[in-house]
Formats: sequence, C-alpha cells, structure tokens
Amino acid sequence: MSELKGSGDERESSLAGSFPVRAPVWWGRRGESRPHPNLPGVSGRFILLCHSKSFRRFEGFLAKLLRAPRDLRRPLDEMNSLLWELSNGHRNFEEIVSLMDETFTEQIAPAAERTEAALRLLGERGFVLFSKTEFEDVWPTGPGIDPNGEIIQIDGVDTSTIDGDKIE
Repeated sequence: MSELKGSGDERESSLAGSFPVRAPVWWGRRGESRPHPNLPGVSGRFILLCHSKSFRRFEGFLAKLLRAPRDLRRPLDEMNSLLWELSNGHRNFEEIVSLMDETFTEQIAPAAERTEAALRLLGERGFVLFSKTEFEDVWPTGPGIDPNGEIIQIDGVDTSTIDGDKIE
C-alpha cells in the first residue's frame, strides 16, 4: 500500500488499490518521445486533451458573436502525459507510482503525493475515473476517440494507435 508522508505523519493514500482509467475524452500524442517505461500503450510523447465547451445561453451568444473556439485544448506536460498513458485501468495506483518514480526519480519526489495530486486534479476535471477493480474495457480509452462522435483533426497531433491502445 502506498503511504503518503506529510507534516511528520504518515497516512495511506485514499487511491491505494484503485485503478485510474481515462474517461471518454478525445486525446492525441504530439512531439518526440521522451523517457518512458517500455510498456504497451506508453509512447513517452506529450498528450493533448480536447473537449467541447458547454455554454449557457448568453455565453453561447457571445462565443458565436466573437467566433470563439467550440473546444478546449489542454496540453499536458511531460509527467502528466506519462501519467495519462499509464492510466489505462489495468495498472493500479501503486504500479503507476512505481513507474513514475522509476522514470522521473528526483524530479517527481515524493512520487506518491505528486502522482495522487495529479490524478485527483485530472479526476476533478472529469478526465480520469477511479475503479476499485481492474477496468473491463467498457469504453475505448485510446487516442482519437471523441465521445460525441465528432471527428476532430488537429494539426501536429497524432491520433494513430500504438500497441496497447484500446479503441474498440
């Protein structure tokens, strides 16, 4: 079990034993491969998340008038990109912490707290869900899948699958 250390006391992570899984959201890879574990579905490239904006009536009017984009793009940094790729629902929290620590060593220390914080933030934004059991591939978690059925093409973003990506 993962233990978090902070202000002199130790406590178990509330994510201990959980399986983080990517929610149905469009995403793609970009840039060159960076340091990463040699695992299926893990490229080490930067990740770009893209989701539709939801406007209220007045906001929608202003967005249309000002020709605002209808989608919001969230580029992830190197560590969060790897965290995204590792969160396939088949690795538990402890495995992910261990892989993040092996890959980023001092850069991510303390690995358990930083990984938990990043996963919680992705969860609060609706990008990652947590399961107490291994994910049964109920929905596709691979790149280029838009939950609304729209096909999104973004220049410089690769949505092709690699070994280990689940798109069906």
